[in-house]
Amino acid sequence: MEKKFILILLIFGGCTVKTWAQQVGVKSNLLYDATTTMNLGLEIGLARKWTLDIPFNYNPWKPANGRRLAHFGVQPEVRYWFCERFTRMFVGVHVHYADFNAGGWPNWSFISKNMQNHRYEGELYGVGFSFGRSWILKKRWSIEATVGVGYAYIKYDKYPCAECGSKLKDGHKNYFGPTKAGISLVYLIK
Repeated sequence: MEKKFILILLIFGGCTVKTWAQQVGVKSNLLYDATTTMNLGLEIGLARKWTLDIPFNYNPWKPANGRRLAHFGVQPEVRYWFCERFTRMFVGVHVHYADFNAGGWPNWSFISKNMQNHRYEGELYGVGFSFGRSWILKKRWSIEATVGVGYAYIKYDKYPCAECGSKLKDGHKNYFGPTKAGISLVYLIK
């Protein structure tokens, strides 16, 4: 009886080791890097065509010019790869959470007057769908592009400017639109 039990444990243990020896990718989103947002993503192989991508981003900076883009965010995503994981095209379903403090942005044509003249502090939660592609550069290196659309519930407090004032109001907004964009450099660990 004891020998059979040990044999079953060895067989089960061997299967478990193989399961844990899945491929893993470590990545950085270059679009976040361009905004001085620190970010790190981890993508774990779940099965031949399935992965779990878990990106984190954090921006604590407060520039001297009064602008704000401080935030912490996470956006886990389950991906289905059409070829095999980490290769070519994929679709994904993601959820997202962010805590933000943003406002005082420059007077550029694509920036709303609200974001130029006010500061918003709050949280957002949501879900979305994405599509992407990965290109292999070398044996362990690749580059990945992804875009996503979805929904976010945004709960916020509004302030009169980036650095001053009492709260003007609190509110919430339902948002439908782009929820994900990335060009990431990926290093695969085997």
